[in-house]
Order: sequence, then structure tokens, then C-alpha cells
Amino acid sequence: MGAGSVRARYLVYFQYLGTDFNGVAAVRGVQRAVGVQNYLEEAAERLNSVVPVKFTISSRTDAGVHALSNAAHLDIQRRSDRPPFSPEVLTEALNTHLKHPAIRVLQAFRVPSHFHARHAATSRTYLYRLATGCPRPDRLPVFERNRCWALQADCLDVAAMQEAAQHLLGTHDFSAFQSAGSPAASPVRTLRRACVSPDPASPFVLPEESRRLQFWSLEFESQSFLYKQVRRMTAVLVAVGLGALMPAQVKAILDSRDPLGKHQSRVAPAHGLFLKSVPACTLSG
Repeated sequence: MGAGSVRARYLVYFQYLGTDFNGVAAVRGVQRAVGVQNYLEEAAERLNSVVPVKFTISSRTDAGVHALSNAAHLDIQRRSDRPPFSPEVLTEALNTHLKHPAIRVLQAFRVPSHFHARHAATSRTYLYRLATGCPRPDRLPVFERNRCWALQADCLDVAAMQEAAQHLLGTHDFSAFQSAGSPAASPVRTLRRACVSPDPASPFVLPEESRRLQFWSLEFESQSFLYKQVRRMTAVLVAVGLGALMPAQVKAILDSRDPLGKHQSRVAPAHGLFLKSVPACTLSG
């Protein structure tokens, strides 16, 4: 810590459309790819911290994945004659200096110096959006493109999908739904919730199109997920909904612990996935 300066730690919640980014994590070096974190830290440079501000992201998301609410902690050290920013001023300042319109800081909180955004997360909830009744991707309304997976099917067997999802609930070895490159030390995870439901009619769909287009949501909640686990589970549940798999086969896939099996090799597209929420444990103490 610099002499005469005071460090304050903050928890910030932020959202983004992931279409333009190589994921949430910063991309270092001279690559043309860029992460959401790059823009957040560039905005934080304007806060005149004594030391550079680094964001520690709670939940990693891949290229093309969106977030309704992600979280990070950061430290800001102001000169001794300057009081710490209030959470409201910090939120406004970051939004003022953000240079990409697809990122927004939602709110900020002062937290203890030992607080860690990733370790303090009590759960993570992901939302995956599907569309049926779309014969080709270019038939999807432009406002929904890159925000859902457009299936060529006219309908889904949602009851079968819900039955299949029950096999995934609880504590299991999810190796069959893990992609190569996962940094996780253990493939065991506890899936607390997995549900499939119809979405309300999209406000971006014209009345003459609403008769054929139907939107659906899959939600998954866990303390943490393996690399691409949500997108792999989604692809398998969609296969059930399309009649390509039976619900009981999902249990067999899970029990196989084989990520290279023919039924679980498909990964749902990134652009239909949203990180919905990352609640943190108590911010005091």
C-alpha cells in the first residue's frame, strides 16, 4: 500500500451482452480479442487510484456468453487527503468512463479487505434461452439474434425435458458434461435446480410471427459449474425435447462419466446462455 494512502475494497455487480467479447476475463498482450474485464479496468484507470485497479471476477463466462448480473471485487487506493468513494459515486464513475455500450455497472458495495468475490458466492444461476418454430436462423427477429438458440423444430417435448432434468439434480460426478480444458480439481458438483419453462411472448416479435415462434428458458443453479457444463446439459436436454434421446438415457450419460460419448459431445451455442445471478454471502464481518 502506498505511503499515506487508504485502500478500500468494493464488490461490484455488472452486466453485459457477450457478443463482442472474448469472454469476461481480461485478454492480456497484443491480441485483438478483448474481454469485459479489459473495459472495466480501463474505466477504473480514470479513478486516479494510487495503484492500478484490478477486478477479481466472481464467475468466468466464455466468448459470446451474456450476463444479467456478474460480480467482482476491486481495491481502490486514494491519496490520504481523499476519502474513499461512496458505492454510489463509484458506480456512476465507472459507468461514465466505460467505453463499450454493452457493459453496465449495476451497483457497488463497500466490503471488508478480506472479502473475495469468487469465494463468497453462495450460488450461481444460469439461464439458457431457446426458440422453436424458426426454420432458419435468419428468420429470427434481429433483436433476438445472438440472444437465444434458434431450433428448426416447431415444438419441444417439455415434459420429457423436465423428466430428464430430474436425473441431473443432486450431487454427482459430472465428468460426462465437462469439456476439455477444465481447471476444476474435482468433477463432483451439486445441481440444486434444473427447470424448463415457456417464456412469455417476446416483445420483439411481430404479431404475425408470434403464432409460430415460441421461446423457452432452461435454468440451472449450483454453487459452481464445470467448464461448459451448462451448455452440455442444455444440448442433451434439447435432444430429449426433440425426441433424439429418452429421459432415462440422460441418467445413463451422467453415470458413464464419459465426456466423449456420442450423445454428450454436442455443446449448445454460447449466444443463448446468460449468467443470471451470483449472490454473495454476508458483506459484513
